Amino acid sequence: MSISKPLLRLGPTVAAAAALAVMPAGPAAADGISVSTTGNTVSVSTTACTQINGHWGTASLLSSGQANFSQGRQVALSGTSPGQSAAWSNVSAGTYTVIVVCSNGSTAGTQSVVVSPASSPSASPTASPSRGVMGGVGGASKDYGTVTAVAGGALVGAGVLGTVWYLRRRNTARPTHL
Repeated sequence: MSISKPLLRLGPTVAAAAALAVMPAGPAAADGISVSTTGNTVSVSTTACTQINGHWGTASLLSSGQANFSQGRQVALSGTSPGQSAAWSNVSAGTYTVIVVCSNGSTAGTQSVVVSPASSPSASPTASPSRGVMGGVGGASKDYGTVTAVAGGALVGAGVLGTVWYLRRRNTARPTHL
């Protein structure tokens, strides 16, 4: 019994699809909430809550020492039926837990978030050129010293003398035609 080549090619594709189907979704998708941080602001969004009497629900931000929903910083959810959100500003660095409870009493989700310490921008002085920009000058604005200038002049002079010697010798080696 032989296995055909199309079936051998199909095997890895089927294995990859099966692995994707078995893999669990990320914590935000499984819990029904999505938590993010920007600087010292923590925000949460969800689509799991329904509006009851004009209220979507409440979100709570718990620090590491707090154990239940009522101990955290609570913010009412705002939004529309496609999505609701809440945000906390001036959150200090540390690890927090965000819990969202809908207005019907069900928990939309729980997720941990880490707030990094805010980095303050610092001004650092930059060195400015002492003689301005040397663009297009080819290094002529830099002082290399007397020894370097003399050595460069000697090389240029030797090149000129060598060229003159070669051209004169070339002209004398050819016979002249009359």
